[in-house]
Amino acid sequence: MTAAPQPNDNTEQADVYFNVAEQTFVADVSGALWWPETETLIVADLHLEKGSAYARRGAFLPPYDSRTTLRRLEATMQRRAPKRMILLGDSFHDLDAMHRLPKAEREHVCRLQAQCAWIWITGNHDPAISERLGGDVCEDYAEAGLTLRHEPGPLETTGEIAGHLHPAARIVRHGRSLRRKCFIANDTRVVIPAFGAYTGGLNVCDEAFTKIFLTPGTQNGPRVWMVGENGVYSVAAKDLRGD
Repeated sequence: MTAAPQPNDNTEQADVYFNVAEQTFVADVSGALWWPETETLIVADLHLEKGSAYARRGAFLPPYDSRTTLRRLEATMQRRAPKRMILLGDSFHDLDAMHRLPKAEREHVCRLQAQCAWIWITGNHDPAISERLGGDVCEDYAEAGLTLRHEPGPLETTGEIAGHLHPAARIVRHGRSLRRKCFIANDTRVVIPAFGAYTGGLNVCDEAFTKIFLTPGTQNGPRVWMVGENGVYSVAAKDLRGD
C-alpha cells in the first residue's frame, strides 16, 4: 500500500472532496472552498487592510497584505473559473478599511467582480459594506439547504458554511511541529480557513471548536484537512496537537 502524502511533502495532491448537507465541496489548496455543482468559489476572512490598521496603532507591518491577498484570490479564480464568488465576512479588517484600500487594489477588486457574480456577507469586522464596491451585500445567504454566514452557530446548527474562527491544525512529525491553516467539517457543517495574507489561525483543539463540533475522533466528530504547500491533506484526530 502506498503511503498517503504528508503536509510537508513536495508532491502534488488531488482535490479533496467532502459532503456537507448532501452537497459536495472541494477543499482548495488556497484555503478557498469550491462548490462544483453551482460553480461557486467561497472564501472567508480576507481582512483587507489589516496592515494599515496595525500601522495606525504603531505596529508597522509591510503594507502589502491587500495586494497579496487579492493576487492569491485572482490566481484561485483563474484555476476554478467560478460563475459566482461568495465572501463569508471580515473581507475588510474594519469599517474604514474599504476607504483605506489603495486605488490599485480597489481597481483589482473591480476586475475580479467583472468575472462573475459577487456576494459580500458581512462579518463582525465589516458589519456594513459600501455599495460603491459593487456586488450584493447580505448578512447570510441560503441555498440548497445550506446557510452561508460569517460566524458559526451553536452546536445544534446544521447545513452551515462559515468562517470567523480561522481554523488551524498542528501536528508533530519526527520531532518537528507543523502548524497550518485547515478545513474542519462534519456531515452538516464546515468552517473554512482564513484567506487573508495577515490572518492567523485558531487551533482546532481550542474549546471554540468543541462548542460547535463534537470532539475529533468521536462518533460523528469532525474531520480535518490541513492546507499544505502543494495540496490539502487529511489529518487523523489522534495526530492533532494543541498549542
